[in-house]
Amino acid sequence: MRLEIICQDRLGIAQDVLDILVNYEIDLRGIEIDIAGKIFLNFPNIEFQDFQHLMPEIRRIEGIDDVKTTPFMPIEREKNQLRALLQTLPDPIFSVDTKGRVLLVNEAVTASLEEPSDAILGQEIGDLVRGFNFNKWLDGKTISAQSQKVNFLEQDFIADILPVMIPDAEGESILAGALLMLKSEFRLGQQLTVFHQVSNDSFAAVQANSNAMKKVVREASRMAELDGPIVIMGETGTGKEMLARACHEASRRASGQFLALNCASLPDSVAETELFGYAPGEFGQSEGKAGILEQAKGGTLFLDEVGDMSAQLQSKLLRVLQNGTFRRVGDSNEVSVDVRIVCTTQKDLTKLVEEGSFREDLYYRLNVLVLIVPPLRERKSDVIPLAERFLKQQSMKLGRRAPKLSKSCVDYLQSYSWPGNVRQLENALYRALSLLEGNEMGKEHIQLPSSAENVSFVAEEFEGTLEDEVKRYEKSLLRRLYPFYPSTRQLAKKLGLSHTAIANKLREYGINKKTVKI
Repeated sequence: MRLEIICQDRLGIAQDVLDILVNYEIDLRGIEIDIAGKIFLNFPNIEFQDFQHLMPEIRRIEGIDDVKTTPFMPIEREKNQLRALLQTLPDPIFSVDTKGRVLLVNEAVTASLEEPSDAILGQEIGDLVRGFNFNKWLDGKTISAQSQKVNFLEQDFIADILPVMIPDAEGESILAGALLMLKSEFRLGQQLTVFHQVSNDSFAAVQANSNAMKKVVREASRMAELDGPIVIMGETGTGKEMLARACHEASRRASGQFLALNCASLPDSVAETELFGYAPGEFGQSEGKAGILEQAKGGTLFLDEVGDMSAQLQSKLLRVLQNGTFRRVGDSNEVSVDVRIVCTTQKDLTKLVEEGSFREDLYYRLNVLVLIVPPLRERKSDVIPLAERFLKQQSMKLGRRAPKLSKSCVDYLQSYSWPGNVRQLENALYRALSLLEGNEMGKEHIQLPSSAENVSFVAEEFEGTLEDEVKRYEKSLLRRLYPFYPSTRQLAKKLGLSHTAIANKLREYGINKKTVKI
């Protein structure tokens, strides 16, 4: 039987309680006193009639507030909890005394040795775990925690050896033994994998309701754990850079920088100095400058539209991937760099290799981990969640309440082909929100060019020649695309034609900024 006595702090109160037990001839097994104002008693079960008299008599003692039974003494509860914790740990654990004799083991030890705990207790720890002089460590003047490589059952383990210290009456700590925890190489590998495991929060910004995008995010999260180059393919505006940033944030390089270079937007000479930097004395500068490749050391270098990279830059990038070294512009010294390369392209790199405009050896160096981001028209179930997210974000910036989408607006957004993908959706909603009056956005508030899906094919009874019909379709196609590629060079690049050919066709059909709303 165990009692919990709640009492005040009074000199002699414990003696008064013990005197009552003596009067009832109760054999006391244990007593614990809690400084919080509790006395715990442990004694054999007594007759119910004696118990009925004992409890009121204890309550009548001066300073006693309450008495009740309890299933455990504090030391028993603590011991059982620690034993349960010890037994459930998957790693072998030994508790030893100051002489190195085994006092306690967990189930992982008994299962490994295939012996009951009784057969293990009392053995010398040095006979079971080799590679560390436990007795010398226990006899040392200064005993501190150790991590050592040891051998247990002919296998290597990392052992955490911890001294067990107990305070004495003067408050000094005295050695009572040690605790030994073993971790195998396999278990350490498991823990390292969990430590570096990708955080799902890194990809929270990537909208993935559709099965297609869920697959992309799933693959990206696995690739983020690795350290090889990643190539992200997809049309313009699909969110390739956002996915690249998510891969960086979910990687082991997340604490490093994420630096970007658009290979299509800069002249070759500028792109080279931006990427690799330059030596002192170059370009009339007394001091040199580190390029973004060097600045991204330990992090991620993001190369946007790598398919547009010049042959010279391709050659230098290949050297970085092969040797991890490069030279600044105008410098003969090698610079070593540890950086992960993530590239994007909307071009077919295989076709560029066949045409000779992209190095085959660089292609195979980069084409290790590939992600293909589907266009928005192929992930219809992402359109409305994306729209609602954009409206919420934009409304917060504008300091207003996010509007609801009417059914007609939802149907319209889902039926549109979105040639500009996610970026076009975001821009269209921003324009509509900026001009919106009220708290509901309808189809009439969204201004978009005619969707290619809505263009009907030619009927069998069309009038005119094939050339006439081809020209009509060509004119319609150019009018639809011109708002998204409002320069002849951009449009020519999109359609795979020369700048001159596109300029002539636009002139022939009278398509310009005045005739087409951009």
